[in-house]
Amino acid sequence: MSDERDATDVLERLRAEADGSPRFRELLTADPDELAASLTSAGLPLWARELAAYRLGLAGDRRAFEPLVLLLNHRDPPRCAAAAEALAALGDPRTARAAAALATNELRTAYALQPVRLLVALRAPESAPALIRTLSRRLSPHDPYWRVALACVEGLGALSDPAAREVLTRAQAHPRLAVAATRALRALP
Repeated sequence: MSDERDATDVLERLRAEADGSPRFRELLTADPDELAASLTSAGLPLWARELAAYRLGLAGDRRAFEPLVLLLNHRDPPRCAAAAEALAALGDPRTARAAAALATNELRTAYALQPVRLLVALRAPESAPALIRTLSRRLSPHDPYWRVALACVEGLGALSDPAAREVLTRAQAHPRLAVAATRALRALP
């Protein structure tokens, strides 16, 4: 999930949000202990917390886990994407369970796209069952979260889990999902 261009995009977005704050440069050069301490500092703006958590996550420092999970569930898609990238790099065994909980939370479906993508990247035992469950709920007529459903379909194809056959077959009946569902079915063993 991670590459140099993504990191540059995240840092540029956060630099713009920092709007010239000297705290941005401080966090950009801070060591891991300073970054971790900043996560619990009172009054720190969201961009600063995200920068600290993002840098710690990319460095594999598990102190970033909880702040990154909170950002993965944020309403702002770029924050969710950055959190997913850092969580994938973090390598914390709790990540798949947290992503599955967010992806399957019916009250947070509008923010489930990045947790779904993260589950696919992780290829954890929780991944396919969570995607199957999420996709099953998205197959009702006129469901507004078709992008989440499409990410589930594509993810299930990438995971090639035979347990997805039934839900992918049902997804073929939905115009926005039909082509991807057929492709995903072909990927199954």
